[in-house]
Amino acid sequence: MSKDKTYIIGNWKMNKNIHDSSMLVHKLASTIKVRRDVEVVLAPVTLALQAISLQINRRQFKLAAQNFYWRDEGAFTGEVSAYQLKGLVEYAIVGHSERRHIFGEIDKDIRSKVQAALRNDIKPILCVGETASERANNETKDVLADQILGGLANVASNEIKNVVIAYEPVWAIGTGNFASPEDAVAAARIIRSQIRHLYGEEISHKVPVLYGGSVSTDNASAYLNCIELDGLLIGGASLDSHQFSEIVKKAHNAGKKVDSK
Repeated sequence: MSKDKTYIIGNWKMNKNIHDSSMLVHKLASTIKVRRDVEVVLAPVTLALQAISLQINRRQFKLAAQNFYWRDEGAFTGEVSAYQLKGLVEYAIVGHSERRHIFGEIDKDIRSKVQAALRNDIKPILCVGETASERANNETKDVLADQILGGLANVASNEIKNVVIAYEPVWAIGTGNFASPEDAVAAARIIRSQIRHLYGEEISHKVPVLYGGSVSTDNASAYLNCIELDGLLIGGASLDSHQFSEIVKKAHNAGKKVDSK
């Protein structure tokens, strides 16, 4: 069994200005090799996207937006739409727990954003995951199923191939805690089961499922060696050029091991 591609996505969150973002990209460009089996995606702050888009080699890096509004145009002061990001980014993060829990985004918002991304030829990275209390109450399966159904409710079968799903347990994000590989695999199976229910067996194996939550160079290989996982969504470690480059290298090496099985 082999993975077609491993996804390594760096979510920089609200860190670094345009100059610092450009410097980080410069460092990453000098250490990360172009590899066909690893899709490296950078998600800087929105302000830096334009500058970085002119700086990067698109074979080496793809860009993702951290957020956008679901309407294409209109009187929405301060917002940026997927329509305005079209051609600038290939991916966009949707439903991240920080958007859900800090900014109050609900399933309806997330569903609308997934649709907006797809109609503007941007691949949504749909984030799902349970809180600590939901985990303690053995509600992980129900939470993941609800979030998948809520986020994909209006996605047609010919569109789902352009969706990436990231399992990010809320209790592991930025806490230093992380799900065990076994827990991550169990979550990935729940996610695929829900996709199978919605779109059928064949498609359930084709949708990339990633893990995110306090990923570092120390634990990255444990996830990358799991055949059920197709990559990583990385927060803090993506701001460190050495750590992020090492994780990309580990992704390539893990892919070679899987191919040889």
